[in-house]
Amino acid sequence: MSWRSHGKNNEDLVHQLKKNGLIQSNEVEKAMLAVDRGDYVPKGASAYADTPLPIGHNATISAPHMHATCLELLKDSLFPGARVLDVGSGSGYLVAVMAEMVGKEGQVTGIEHIPELTEQSKLVLESKKAPHWPPIEVLCGDGRLGYQPNAPYDAIHVGAASPEVPDSLIEQLNPGGKIVIPVGLDYQGLMLVEKDRNGKVHERNTMGVMYVPLTDKAKQLSRW
Repeated sequence: MSWRSHGKNNEDLVHQLKKNGLIQSNEVEKAMLAVDRGDYVPKGASAYADTPLPIGHNATISAPHMHATCLELLKDSLFPGARVLDVGSGSGYLVAVMAEMVGKEGQVTGIEHIPELTEQSKLVLESKKAPHWPPIEVLCGDGRLGYQPNAPYDAIHVGAASPEVPDSLIEQLNPGGKIVIPVGLDYQGLMLVEKDRNGKVHERNTMGVMYVPLTDKAKQLSRW
């Protein structure tokens, strides 16, 4: 399949994603080149394969082609100075990529309901922090509720499938902002949710996907 963009290293991975049309903008290409996926997966994992990978506690990091797709959908809302939220931030990879895109004047918040992943991602992000990154806050909590103290957000990414778009995330979205979220149970669609300047919400299904469910900690840990 054309979206199988396996790489030998991070640079080659990004090159393959661009060659296969998953990366279309300079902004996304530059940010993904700057953040080495290998730093955000378990040691010994196939970091540059275009596939989801387990990161412990029944959680996964999404396949690179899905990260590229979501970033391209959110690109116009990941402008310098933007405030962004990553729900189900896992290993912190997408937090780092979005930090590259919004720059020093922005703010990136990650929320993850597994405490061990929260603490591990904070350590990695601190060790990889670049001078041009914005303030980053990674919290342990229920991402379905968003995180009101840092709202409103210009961009929200959700890394697991919800039965519907949570009202709390729509409420915390800035007018002009965007949410990318997989929605559905048996069938999942990657939804692009946009709030226009008048506050009206528009939703569009961009493609069919398959994500782990957006759930609470107990249900996630008991899935297998």
